[in-house]
Amino acid sequence: MTGTVKQQRQQRHGAGGPLRRVQIGNALSAFGSGFTMPYMFVYVDQVRGLGSLAAGMVFTVFALAALAVLPFTGRGIDRYGPRPVLLAGTALAASGAFAFGHATGTPGLLLSSFLFGAGVTTCQPALATMIVRCSTRATRSRAFALQFTLVNLGMGIGALVGGQIVDVADPASLTRLFTIEALTFLGLAVVTGTARIPAPAPVAVEETEGGPQGLRALFADKAMMRLCLLAGLIFFTCYGQFESGVAAFATDTVGTAPSTLGLAIGANALTIVVLQMFVVKLTERRRRTTAMAAAGVVWLGAWAMALTAGLVRSDELAATVAIVAVYALFGAGESLLAPTMGPIVADLAPARLLGTYNSAHALVKQIAIAVGPAVGVLLVGSGTWPLYLAVMVLCTLLIVTLAVRLRAHLTPAQDNAVLQPGIPVTRVPARRASVTSTGELPAVA
Repeated sequence: MTGTVKQQRQQRHGAGGPLRRVQIGNALSAFGSGFTMPYMFVYVDQVRGLGSLAAGMVFTVFALAALAVLPFTGRGIDRYGPRPVLLAGTALAASGAFAFGHATGTPGLLLSSFLFGAGVTTCQPALATMIVRCSTRATRSRAFALQFTLVNLGMGIGALVGGQIVDVADPASLTRLFTIEALTFLGLAVVTGTARIPAPAPVAVEETEGGPQGLRALFADKAMMRLCLLAGLIFFTCYGQFESGVAAFATDTVGTAPSTLGLAIGANALTIVVLQMFVVKLTERRRRTTAMAAAGVVWLGAWAMALTAGLVRSDELAATVAIVAVYALFGAGESLLAPTMGPIVADLAPARLLGTYNSAHALVKQIAIAVGPAVGVLLVGSGTWPLYLAVMVLCTLLIVTLAVRLRAHLTPAQDNAVLQPGIPVTRVPARRASVTSTGELPAVA
């Protein structure tokens, strides 16, 4: 027996107190994002009167900031730990949000947007790493699922509260909005940035002696590269279309009213909140690759409902039901992904590269979410909505295929197969054992 009783308990069940603080911090940051994100475009375009081009530039800079900082964020987490990186991210995000609300010209807004985007992006892999550190393999799926639920709740509540404050005719109302968001990031720093995060629990796993180090190790990890490809396709096809391509299809092609679109987005959030914990129990004893493939199958149903909406758009009631069903099915698929992707990244990552792996995953997400809306809006805006739906269906079929094929590149533990009866645990040769972050010791002879 090694370590204190408290350390042994944390290795078995996770660090409950710090994990709760991390989850509260996740909810705070999501609340802040929901508070302002829906109103950034109208703030630049109408409130400051700078036009749609300037507003588009603001969002472009916001996305570019993510690409600029994420490669360094992972290295910072691996070298200094997630807490200093989180504190740096909250400082950037708070200063960016505050400056954004007070900027009146394009240069000031672009600089503020860069700081804002860099801060928000820096916080994401730091929070994900904290969740891994505060959980074990047995509790990690629930921890990531709860994070996803709280993020959706936080963004939804934030958007509702922010909508009560926004007044396009009163610039001061938007200034207050961004100032309040800056305060939420300071709250994130106080609540989560001061939590005592456990060190990585030692685990013996197989690692090639004399192999590549640093980023080269990540690029040499075929399983991680395949997961990144799958994740990019998932974020491009679902999250990248959620508020852009599908929204444009619903309003421009089907003729859905904005209020109805809001109802559909609400149905998405409600589906996630209602299903998430049930789905966690459903997936706990099933392969993670099966859950990801199942999410793709559910999204095929969503695209089928979108096709139905396009074909029956002359019938307002039927089209409305179909559009709401699209968003609800998206939510069901997202619920299947929440307890799977984060834990796979954590189980693939060596302890020394946990931050790098989380940052790589976040970088893929940001690129896909930046590219997805451009492709979706272009196809729908050009009037070729059948082509748009066909492309999305093909991408979704590819998601199912890649998820199933990823199984061959994961160990049973990484794919959550060790919990299933009749499947043996892969034994690890002791002579090649090294420390990673997965949280438990596998059975050895």
